[in-house]
Amino acid sequence: MTSDHNDGAAAPGARRASAPAPGLPPALAREIAAIFASLSHPTRLRLINALLSQEMCVSELAAALGMSQSAVSHQLSDMREAQLVRSRRDGRRVYYILDDPHVRDLFQQALEHAQHQQQG
Repeated sequence: MTSDHNDGAAAPGARRASAPAPGLPPALAREIAAIFASLSHPTRLRLINALLSQEMCVSELAAALGMSQSAVSHQLSDMREAQLVRSRRDGRRVYYILDDPHVRDLFQQALEHAQHQQQG
């Protein structure tokens, strides 16, 4: 007896209903590229890593990274503009935290990928 059973493989050239539409609109591609560009600086990645578990002020971040407060403030300003971090003021101190869970997820995925590449 023959069967018309399909093992789940799509026929050549067929698209699954749940597959995203091909192509990426140019405006969205530029937005994604800007996000990756903002993440491409090693100091910014170190700042994100420091902010994974808690909010920190500039002086705490500078001490943790062994950098000047001025250099840390400059990077945090760029990161705030790119919506990677957000800040809140408490008296004279400004505290920073990751803007949303997507920033944490992007960082952790990149970290896992880099560690995988190092393992060979």
